[in-house]
Amino acid sequence: LQAKLLRALQDGEFERLGSTKTIKVDARLIAATNRSLEEDVEDGKFRSDLYYRINVFPISVPPLRERAEDIIPLIWSFIKDFEVKMGKQIKTIPEKDIEVLQKYSWPGNVRELRNLIERSMIKTKSPKLHIEVPTILKPSDSRKRSLWEIEKDHIFSVLEETGWRIRGEGGASEVLHVKPTTLEARMKKLGITRKDQ
Repeated sequence: LQAKLLRALQDGEFERLGSTKTIKVDARLIAATNRSLEEDVEDGKFRSDLYYRINVFPISVPPLRERAEDIIPLIWSFIKDFEVKMGKQIKTIPEKDIEVLQKYSWPGNVRELRNLIERSMIKTKSPKLHIEVPTILKPSDSRKRSLWEIEKDHIFSVLEETGWRIRGEGGASEVLHVKPTTLEARMKKLGITRKDQ
C-alpha cells in the first residue's frame, strides 16, 4: 500500500481496484500520526522514499502534558460546547481542581481532558463545575513522574555528560545503546534541545 501511495503522490496517477485504466490526479496530502516515522523508517516499518515525499512541511504538536498553559483555555472551550448541547451554564471551576489538572501527565492527551469535562458536565446541577478528579489524578499521584518525563530527563543527562556528542565512541548513542538516528528521533519527539535546563 505504501508503494501505491508513493506512486499516486509522485506520478499523480493510480488504477482503481479491478480496473486497468490509469487515472490522473492532482492531489495534496495532509497526514497526521502519533508515531515516530523516523523510528519506523529506521526499523524498516515505513518506506524512507514515502517518508521523504510526505515530509514537506512537518508541524510538530507537543502532547498536552507539555502545554499546561493550554489546559484552562481547552477546559472552557469544551465547557462552551457542552453548555449548548446540555442546556447548562457554567460560571466557575474550583481553583483546586484546575491545579490538579495542570499537574497531571495526560496520557490520553486532549481527548482524555474532553471526556473528563463531558463527564463532569453531565453530573453537574449548578453553575459551579466540580470536576470529579479520578483517583489517578489525585494530587498524591500527580507528583509521580511520567515515563515520558523520566525518559526525557535521562536522555538529557546523558547528553550533558557526553558534551552533547551523539555519535562516535563515548557518544550519547553508545552510552544509551541505541542507533544515533533513533536517538535523534527520540530527542525530536521529546523536544530535547541544548537550551533545555
